Amino acid sequence: MLSIDHLSMEFASRPVLDDISFLINRKERIALVGKNGAGKTTLLRLIAGEYQPTAGRISKETDMTIGYLPQVMLFQDDRTLREEVMTIFSGEDEARFVAEMDRTVIGLGFERKDFERPCSEFSGGWRMRIELAKILLRHPDLLLLDEPTNHLDIESIQWLEDFLKTSPSAVLMVSHDRAFIDNVCGRTIEITLGRIYDYNVNYSRFVELRKERHEQQVRAYLNQQKMIQDTEEFIERFRYKATKAVQVQSRIKQLEKLERLEVDLEDTSRLNLRFPPAPRSGDFPLIVEDLRKDFGTHTVFHDVTFTIRRGEKVAFVGKNGEGKTTLVKCIMGQLDYMGSLKIGHNVKIGYFAQNQAALLDENLTVFETIDYVAVGDIRTKIRDILGAFMFGGEASDKKVKVLSGGERSRLAMIRLLLEPCNLLILDEPTNHLDMQSKDVLKAALKDFNGTLICVSHDRDFLDGLVTKVYEFGGGHVKEHLGGIYDFLRTRKLQSLNELNTRAQRQSTDGQPTVNRQSEQTSGLSGALDYAAQKAAAAEKRKKEKQIAEVEAKIAALEQEQADMENLLAIPENQTPENFHKYETIKHQIEQNLYVWELLNEE
Repeated sequence: MLSIDHLSMEFASRPVLDDISFLINRKERIALVGKNGAGKTTLLRLIAGEYQPTAGRISKETDMTIGYLPQVMLFQDDRTLREEVMTIFSGEDEARFVAEMDRTVIGLGFERKDFERPCSEFSGGWRMRIELAKILLRHPDLLLLDEPTNHLDIESIQWLEDFLKTSPSAVLMVSHDRAFIDNVCGRTIEITLGRIYDYNVNYSRFVELRKERHEQQVRAYLNQQKMIQDTEEFIERFRYKATKAVQVQSRIKQLEKLERLEVDLEDTSRLNLRFPPAPRSGDFPLIVEDLRKDFGTHTVFHDVTFTIRRGEKVAFVGKNGEGKTTLVKCIMGQLDYMGSLKIGHNVKIGYFAQNQAALLDENLTVFETIDYVAVGDIRTKIRDILGAFMFGGEASDKKVKVLSGGERSRLAMIRLLLEPCNLLILDEPTNHLDMQSKDVLKAALKDFNGTLICVSHDRDFLDGLVTKVYEFGGGHVKEHLGGIYDFLRTRKLQSLNELNTRAQRQSTDGQPTVNRQSEQTSGLSGALDYAAQKAAAAEKRKKEKQIAEVEAKIAALEQEQADMENLLAIPENQTPENFHKYETIKHQIEQNLYVWELLNEE
C-alpha cells in the first residue's frame, strides 16, 4: 500500500533518519517507538507530506487517502461541535452517516448535550478529540496517529482501541501507552540512531527481542572498540620502526575502511531509583466526609465520603471533567468546598500538578535544579537519574528556560522524586514520559513506603501499582477494591448489566401498565426476566456464528487479495482482466467488513 525506500532526513546537517526502508500493508497496525527526539514524529510528517525528505522516496497507491492526527494543531472557533464534525460529509452522505457520527463522538467522551456547543468552549484536549473524530469518520486507507491517547480518559481509550482493531484502515501510531499499543498493534518499528528495526510482534514481545538484540549489539560494539584500541596501540608503538612500516600502513588503512558500529549505550533499565524514606504519618492521612464542590450552579460532586489509610496506593479514574483534579485541588487547599476534608497527623504532601513545570526556576540548569534538592547518597547518582529521564550528556547543562513543555514536566517529576514526603499526589504524571522513564517512575513508586494518590488514564502504569480505585462520574465517587484491571472488568460487567436492564425495559414499554403490575403482583417478573435473558443469549449465539462465518469469508478473500497482489507485481500479469479481478475481491472484502460491523453492533 505504501513503501518507504532508502529515506533520509536531516535538520541543520544533523541526520535524523538515515537510509530507512519498509512497507506498510493494508489493515496493518504498527506501533512506532523510540526515545523522544529519535525521529518518530518526523517520519509521520514525511509520510503525511508535511516534510520533504533529504533523500529517498515515499511511494503510495493511486487514490490512497491518509488521515494524520498531529500532537499540536490549529482549530476553528466559529462552528458547533456537530457542525465541525459534519464538515467531512457532503450531500447524501450526511444523512447516512449521522448515526455513525453520534457513535464516534460519544465514544470519544462527549455527551449529546455537547453537540450544539461552540468549539470555542472546549479545552485543547477536547478539541483534539473533535479532530480525531473527524479523521476516524473519513475512514482513510492509512491513519497516522501521534500520541492519540494523551487527552483521552480510560473509557475513551478503550473505545478507540476497539475502533482501531476493527477498522479497515492501516494504522501507524506513536504512543507511550504500552497497554494501548499492545492491544491494537501487531507490528513494532523502533527508530534509534537514525535507523529502524522492524519486528512483526506486539510491543511486549518486541521489548524481549530488543533486549536480546541490544545485548548482541553491545558485545559486537565492545569487541570492535577493543580491536580499534589494540590496532591504534600497535600503530603508535611501531610507527617509527622501518621494519614494521608495511604492517603499520596496513593497519592504518584497515582502520580507515572500518565501518564503525554504533549502539545506544544509554541503558538505564536497571537503574534503581528510590524515594527518600517517608516520615511516618498518622494511620489515616486523608479522611473525606460528605464533601461537595459546586462551580456556580454546576455540581462537580457531592456526598463524597472515603478514608485513605497509611501506605495505601490508590487511583482516581473517570471521564475528563468529572472532578478528579478538582478533588485533588481541594486536598491541596487550592479550592474551597463544603463538607469535611481532614489531613492526618504529620502528613507531608508531595504534589505533582499538571502545571507543575511552570514553578521551576528558569535561570537554573537542569543539573542545578536537581542538585538543589538532592540529599545524601542520591547526589552521587544525579547524572544517572537525569539520563533515565532523557537528560543525559549535554542536556543536563541546558537552562530550564530553553526546555520544551514536556522536558520541563519531566524535570519537575524528577525534582519531586527527591523531596521527602509521606503522601504523594500525582496528577497525570506520565503524559510526557517515554516508556523507559515510566518504568523507572513506576518502580520507584512501588517501593515508596508512603501513601500514593495517582490521577491517571495509563492502565499499564497503574497495573500492579494501585490496590484501590476511586471512580468519578455523575457527581459521585465510588470505591472499588483491587487493581485497575479488576476495576475495568467490574465496570464492564456493570455496563453490560445496565444495557441488559435497559433492553428489558424497552421490550416491555409497549405493554399496558396493568399487565406489568399484575405480573409483578403474581411474581411472574422473574420468570419473564429469565425467558428474556435466555432469548437474548440464543440471539447472541446466532450472531456470533454469523460473525465467525463472515470472518472466515474475509480471511479467504484477503488471501485471494494477497495472491493477486503477488501476481500483479509481475509486469506481464498486469492485464485489465487481472486488475478487474483484484478490484472485485477488494469490493467483496469491503462489503463483508460492513456486514461484520453491523453484526458486531447487533
